[in-house]
Amino acid sequence: MLNELFKDVDHRMQMSVEHVKHEFTGLRSSRASVTLVEHIKVQYYGNPTPLNQVANLSVPEPRLIVIQPWEKSLTGEIEKAIMTADLGLNPTNDGVMIRVPIPALTDERRKELIRHMHKLAEEGRVGIRNVRRDANDHLKKAEKDSEISEDNFKRAVDNVQEMTDKYIKEIDEAVKSKEEDIMTV
Repeated sequence: MLNELFKDVDHRMQMSVEHVKHEFTGLRSSRASVTLVEHIKVQYYGNPTPLNQVANLSVPEPRLIVIQPWEKSLTGEIEKAIMTADLGLNPTNDGVMIRVPIPALTDERRKELIRHMHKLAEEGRVGIRNVRRDANDHLKKAEKDSEISEDNFKRAVDNVQEMTDKYIKEIDEAVKSKEEDIMTV
């Protein structure tokens, strides 16, 4: 019973960390990256579809993203979707492909991105703490129902806390790394 609980807790905490790291990929640094635009939804035959499923995305230069739609009729839709995504990007459309130049970040924009990044990280930490709370509630119920001994309960709670600390540390390291990336000029 405890091993299954630990596996579930570990998996759920890992998923929280992965979610935070995935959210960080959408935050813009001074370099071009396809992860900046690949999640943008484009209207494709009436369905909102991620950009990476309707076009080839590439980075031929450090400050340029090139988008080649699989259907030329999508260039207008893609351009409109990028403009409405509020990423501070101005795409240019030549009818065949879309070029998205990445402007240099201002100090104000960097600070704004870091504030947003810290908010995302805190949401991830809260998710991990919620998993810990659920696991501890489950353990308390198991102890109350005499399914586990008091000693096993204490060891299990300590084990869950160790997992919590480990994954929160992972988020903190990801924050530090991304903050350095954003602040480099």
